[in-house]
Amino acid sequence: MTMTPNLTARSHAALEDPILQTALKNATGTFIEKRRVALVDTPDWETLRTRAREVKEHTINNLDYYLEQLASNVQKLGGKVYWARNDEDANRYVVELARSRNVESAVKAKSMATEEIELNHALEAAGVRPIETDLGEYIIQLAHEKPTHIIAPAIHKTRGQISDLFADKLAVERPNEVEEITAIARARLRNEFLTAGIGISGANFAIAETGTIVLVENEGNIRLTTQVPRIHVAVVGIEKVLPRFSDLAVFLQLLPRSGTGQKLTSYVSFLNGPRMDDGEHELHLILLDNGRTGILADEQMRESLYCIRCGACLNVCPVYQKIGGQAYGWIYPGPIGAIISPQLQGLQKARELPFASSLCGACRVACPVNINIPDLLLNLRAKVMEQQGGKFSERTAMHGFSLLGSRPRIFSAMGAIGRRVARMMGKNGKLRRINFPGLGSWLRYRDVAAPNESSFRAWWKEQDHNG
Repeated sequence: MTMTPNLTARSHAALEDPILQTALKNATGTFIEKRRVALVDTPDWETLRTRAREVKEHTINNLDYYLEQLASNVQKLGGKVYWARNDEDANRYVVELARSRNVESAVKAKSMATEEIELNHALEAAGVRPIETDLGEYIIQLAHEKPTHIIAPAIHKTRGQISDLFADKLAVERPNEVEEITAIARARLRNEFLTAGIGISGANFAIAETGTIVLVENEGNIRLTTQVPRIHVAVVGIEKVLPRFSDLAVFLQLLPRSGTGQKLTSYVSFLNGPRMDDGEHELHLILLDNGRTGILADEQMRESLYCIRCGACLNVCPVYQKIGGQAYGWIYPGPIGAIISPQLQGLQKARELPFASSLCGACRVACPVNINIPDLLLNLRAKVMEQQGGKFSERTAMHGFSLLGSRPRIFSAMGAIGRRVARMMGKNGKLRRINFPGLGSWLRYRDVAAPNESSFRAWWKEQDHNG
């Protein structure tokens, strides 16, 4: 998908799209409410969060040990393990495997890891037809777009847009109801499962102790993808490993409640080696680095590897709620995407993303493993400034504010002038669409209350704070 030049341009395009704004408001609002209801019945939620963070912290700090244990146990179960250094390495392995088995088509379960490495493009270039089987991913594939949400890839599309897309791309009568859309997709995909030579998935968790690959879903397509074709390939980021099978008791409560507001998803699959021990069925586990060891080596940023990809931080983020996922420019959107993308892609390529946050902290409150997202964003902002410096206008403004702030009398006088000017420019107590340097973008999309006549300092002195 072709992206407009930068985050600002993409954000403005999103803000000016009324259909997208409605879709984002409805979808994120629904996710937030479902999660709230789910947590009401989970009185030990904070205990679970604390335990999950402890497990992830221990695992990431001992990642080499648990990855070796995982690989050893997968091999004992009859699976094959490949260590992929980067996206090219992982794609080459899958393509060569497909060619060696004369595979013509591959069914794919929803997987952020395969989106990250752009596996579909590699397969298509090799003459292998990839078919997304998750409904949201199937919609995105038909539209030739990128997913815009970790849990709901087509969150930005309305039912009407999807109906039009199906009618255009699948040459069917335009469906009117969600049930009709689902039925059409199911009918189209059923035969794909039966004829595909390879099934490709990611993994929600990989258990070092038992060599188990764990997948959670609601549609049943992942189970078909991993069980019907003779060959199953799981592309798994190295951070997805958990030490013990018993650890799942914590994470299988946190993930569905945070992601979809469910106590448990409809399907939970535990895969231990090839489906059948007959020499014909194969399991290939690709352990994907692709920049993750670089994150691991950075003590300030290592915490971002704790993420379990629930999407809760996206739903509560006021920035994501307004600009959606496509504005972030890559497949990981929202607060966690603003942290992960610059580290995996490089600061030069994604330097704007750490600044796409109000630092309100809602993301940290929502995170099921209590990742300190605001601090990580600040750390990345500091790295950007250290490496590339800020804009001349920003440096000048900060220098000016420093001089002003260190002179209380001048600061107070300038504040009084600023308040008077702002009130003159406002209307009915609000500042609206005022073309003022630095405020244009803010006032273009929202109302800001005009300042009071007196300053906060003056108000504070008037109060009796000694009683």
